[in-house]
Amino acid sequence: MTKSNYITRDGWVALDRELKFLWKEERPQVTQAVSDAAALGDRSENAEYIYGKKRLREIDRRVRFLSKRLEVLQIIDYHPKQEGKIFFGAWVTLEDELGEEKSYRIVGCDEFDPAKNWISIDSPVARALIGKKVDDEIKVNTPSGLLTLYVNRIWYEK
Repeated sequence: MTKSNYITRDGWVALDRELKFLWKEERPQVTQAVSDAAALGDRSENAEYIYGKKRLREIDRRVRFLSKRLEVLQIIDYHPKQEGKIFFGAWVTLEDELGEEKSYRIVGCDEFDPAKNWISIDSPVARALIGKKVDDEIKVNTPSGLLTLYVNRIWYEK
């Protein structure tokens, strides 16, 4: 499955902030620590040097990823025409067959967070929800079987 290139404005700002922190703050600090550790002599048994070099590779890998990803991401802002229907960025309260309710936000794949109940636009549930209205029923195939959900509420944070 291909990843969508959609992101909320807050999500884009968070990724951009992470990139700037890694490049302008953490990388220079780690580079200095590696340089200091290298000055101590034998690098083969110098834990600070070995860890620092490893951390630099991790930072560089993340910086490359974020730089490329931020170039292709498309920020999707709220638009009044979305009211009443589920689109990207919506908060949705769903009810399952047992009457249990749970709220989710549909976000980009770069910002989904199960702890916050943010689900990716690429997930089966989110794809089934797009364009639906309050009181609509959706059916989603999950690994545990067919899931029937009812849309109880839709809202957007402006």
